[in-house]
Amino acid sequence: MSRRALIFALAAALLWPAAARTQDFPNRPIKLIVPFAAGGAADLFARSLANGLGAELGQQVVVETRAGAGGLTGVDVTAKSAPDGYTICLAGAAALSAIPSMTSKMPFDWQKDLALITLVVRVPEVLIVHPLLGVNTLGDFLAYARARPGKINFGSAGAGSITHLAVELLKSAAGLDLVHVPYRGIGPAVADMLGGHIQVIVADVPFLLPHIRSGAFSALAVTSAARAPALPDVPSTAELGYAAVNSDNWYGLVAPAHTPANVLDALRTASLAVLTSAELKKQFDSQNALPSPSSPDEFAAFVRAEQVKWGPVVRATGVKLE
Repeated sequence: MSRRALIFALAAALLWPAAARTQDFPNRPIKLIVPFAAGGAADLFARSLANGLGAELGQQVVVETRAGAGGLTGVDVTAKSAPDGYTICLAGAAALSAIPSMTSKMPFDWQKDLALITLVVRVPEVLIVHPLLGVNTLGDFLAYARARPGKINFGSAGAGSITHLAVELLKSAAGLDLVHVPYRGIGPAVADMLGGHIQVIVADVPFLLPHIRSGAFSALAVTSAARAPALPDVPSTAELGYAAVNSDNWYGLVAPAHTPANVLDALRTASLAVLTSAELKKQFDSQNALPSPSSPDEFAAFVRAEQVKWGPVVRATGVKLE
């Protein structure tokens, strides 16, 4: 055998096992990275998705928490993992659409380093105020705030978080001067609002719903195109004339770039089956969240649109994560 023929034979022998392995994917457990703290909404969504994927694929899907840097850490770990389908990630809105406008040192480029599988879930957010403000509608609040520039504090889960940028959208659209108080997570912000130290928050409906129902906070508007099923009496910002104030939170399933097409197809097919199932809809409904299956192209177009929305807001606030 010639040297050239030998090289080709060896190459084929090396490639064959890898090709064979992708044909019977998955043949071992899959790791689903959640780039947020355990116990939060993303963690709950991931565990519901993992259970469904495990049943569809016939392999265990293990949820692993890799929190940090506003959701960047877990996504970066995924981007740098072996592109074999055994490491996937439930990426959040900020990491893909808002944070890229805040830093010149992004650890990954989602368009080059990730393969988008499907959008998973959208979560409506709601504007709440402390009852001591004595306002019951968005219009009342806007009038109250305009009469007190720089006197009202709003809390967020951190500078550059969606909970921060959502209020910046409202400030820009309505001409408000509110003072930002960033926290390390939305939980501490809510605790401070219960104590009367801040007066305004925009955050996920599922997290705030118990406080709204107890009367601790007043819900003025859902910052979405439509009302939230869990809050049917609370109008949306769109119907109140502020359609630009749309801050739905969302999560999508991604894998490392260069993952084989047939592996991505298997993950996508299983994901769509789970996301359109009655069981998952029931679980997400309990969290007041909307299953949002999509094609990779639809997911990519959605992320780009979100970047277009958040980029100017980030630049206007001057938020930097360097």
